[in-house]
Amino acid sequence: MEKVSALKTYYAAACQVDQPNPMHRRQMKINTDRMLEMIEQAVVGYEPFHDVKLVVFPEFAHAAPVYPTVAELLDHLAVPIPNEHTERITAKAHELNIYVQTGSFLEIDKRWPDVVFNTTCLIGPDGILAKYRKVNPWIPWEVAASPHDIPDYPDDPFPVIATPIGKLAVATCYDWIFPEVTRELTLRGAEVLIRISAYMDPWGATAPMDWWSTVNRCRALENMCYVVAANQGATAGKYPPFSWPGGSMVVDYDGRILAEASPGPGERIVVAPINIDALHQERQRRIGHAMPAQLRSELYTTQRNPVFPASSGAAERSVDKQTKLIEKTKQKLGFGDKTAKTGQ
Repeated sequence: MEKVSALKTYYAAACQVDQPNPMHRRQMKINTDRMLEMIEQAVVGYEPFHDVKLVVFPEFAHAAPVYPTVAELLDHLAVPIPNEHTERITAKAHELNIYVQTGSFLEIDKRWPDVVFNTTCLIGPDGILAKYRKVNPWIPWEVAASPHDIPDYPDDPFPVIATPIGKLAVATCYDWIFPEVTRELTLRGAEVLIRISAYMDPWGATAPMDWWSTVNRCRALENMCYVVAANQGATAGKYPPFSWPGGSMVVDYDGRILAEASPGPGERIVVAPINIDALHQERQRRIGHAMPAQLRSELYTTQRNPVFPASSGAAERSVDKQTKLIEKTKQKLGFGDKTAKTGQ
């Protein structure tokens, strides 16, 4: 098969899904079946109009953490990576000569048998290129571990992958509310920031709480990166207790929305152009508004201090334990304490 050649302009497809939530790993095949169909729709369906080379799916597209404990997730939904689903997606990526950012898996790694990670994979024509584990689980409700929780974590927590369609990096949902994550990826060379998300109402795609679109645009312009963001489109009954507003989008490096799914649940495929040459030109030319090149990192000394503690074991990643950790951290920061001293 002819390799993907370096492209000046190609199209990215953000695919949001509306599928039943698997309660057991054996049910995940149905979701993967539909995702493979959507890949075909995005690439072949748009072929007369656009050259789609990157396809992105939302968080929880494979499975959501519907059980409240780590033990239950490990028993019912956690899978190793690679697995049958990544193998099937690899075969489709090879067939169509494309790159796919998978939805998230609940991952088990034999190195840490009592831990579950919220993990997504970047897959190219020749297989898995990178694995990203969510750094900031949505606490207290998510009991997945962060790489931050693993002492002497040996893997790269922020992989950036050079491909013929640009330097690609991903972060998951709540990670994007922490600008440090996408800044780290940008400083490592990212040109296309991929967001897989399960962002629920009311923090969705419509005013007055349109965090989803606001954050996507801010992360794009402050890092001078393209953003390809796929959001969960499940109706409320499929992933209770929340409703999922969709609004999947592609944003350019100036924060302009290039394509956007209409807000509301349901399957959507939106495509938009990515011009890496234009990004290179703007990054090279600009003096003003070249924010990553103007960082004064050494001044931000407080951010180097530990804030939220690492959880040492599965028992500490319960909703109750994480709630207590958050309250303890807020006290440490002086949140809500009118007598707290600044700069402490």
